[in-house]
Amino acid sequence: MANIKKANGLMDWLDQRMGIKKLIEVMMTRYWIPKNINFLWAMGVVLLVLFSLLFISGLFLLMYYKPDAKLAFDSVNYTIMQEVAYGWLWRHIHAVAASVIFVIIYIHMFVAIYYGSYKRGREVIWIGGMLLFVVFSAEAFSGYMLPWGQMSYWAAAVITNLFGGIPVIGADVVEWVRGNYVVADATLTRFFMLHVCLLPVVILALIAFHFYSLRVPHVNNEEGEELDFEAEQEKYLANKKKESKVIPFWPVFLSKDIFVVSVFMIFFFYLVCYHFDFAMDPINFDPADNLKTPLHIYPEWYFLWSYEVLRGFFFSADLGLIAFGIAQVIFFMLPWLDRSDVVAPAHKRKNFMIWFWALIADLIILTIYGKLPPEGINTYIGCAASIGFLFLMFIALPIVTIMERKQGGVK
Repeated sequence: MANIKKANGLMDWLDQRMGIKKLIEVMMTRYWIPKNINFLWAMGVVLLVLFSLLFISGLFLLMYYKPDAKLAFDSVNYTIMQEVAYGWLWRHIHAVAASVIFVIIYIHMFVAIYYGSYKRGREVIWIGGMLLFVVFSAEAFSGYMLPWGQMSYWAAAVITNLFGGIPVIGADVVEWVRGNYVVADATLTRFFMLHVCLLPVVILALIAFHFYSLRVPHVNNEEGEELDFEAEQEKYLANKKKESKVIPFWPVFLSKDIFVVSVFMIFFFYLVCYHFDFAMDPINFDPADNLKTPLHIYPEWYFLWSYEVLRGFFFSADLGLIAFGIAQVIFFMLPWLDRSDVVAPAHKRKNFMIWFWALIADLIILTIYGKLPPEGINTYIGCAASIGFLFLMFIALPIVTIMERKQGGVK
């Protein structure tokens, strides 16, 4: 048993029984971050704050939401929005956070690609982040269905129907996912369970895994420089702070993160109070009607690029489904599709820089045309962009990075 002595305050009392000080050292004060980073490295903490807002606002909404096909729409649009004091505020916070969190996820993801933060020992960090992206996507889709509006209903019908493309067992899987032959009350209650119970638990576990996976390889820096963290931390602890290339996570790094989060929250609550409508589809303010199909069905903006990949292969539904499946997992393979050993920002890798911005442009085109009706010239542009996405990932990236390796790295 530990030697318990008279405590000198609450912290000392807890430390003797739970090792609080050691935990704080391991997680914060003795965890080191490179100095050579910018505000984009704060996106992880911004995501954590946004997830906390989603969780808290979701709890308030849960008090009044009815997971019933006959009551769900009214519970959201009348009870919460009109009858509950400040119910509108909690719904706006939840809706805006659900959209903005994907803005930050995409920034976080492409910053990692730009600076090569998925390479040289950081593959597990990347995989953990991509798992979070997939589960956040499932969480967002399940939440989009809960208001039980027209777009909620028909988007659910389209997405669940994708499982029908699975050979042999497809029809049975669709019926199992829906809990019925069609999207109905059973479907709503299943997705409600996923949204408020199962998926948040998985997200919390993956966040813990993602942060833990950072401990050994540490955070990357702007130059991709490989640091001797033990040697640099000794310099810092020896009061040679200017010479050291690292800073402690707490309080130095996290205080800068808190500043970025504070500035971000001004922008966030501006959207919540004045431009919340960007996160809410007008069609979804009509109650779900299984006899009235909207003229054009589309998912939320953050799914549009992969949705366009699905329908881009208009000449073959099976090929479109295969391409859609590939689009969901292709980014997991990035550390192995990039065949170069170079860890450096894209602006120091000429050909990679061209590839990176070509990928961004292609994803923007896919997102824009995913919202437009699939008719006329839209169909062919969507098809070209879908093929271009697969070409950039499977063919262009390996060729570009193999050439870079043969040329001796950074130019």
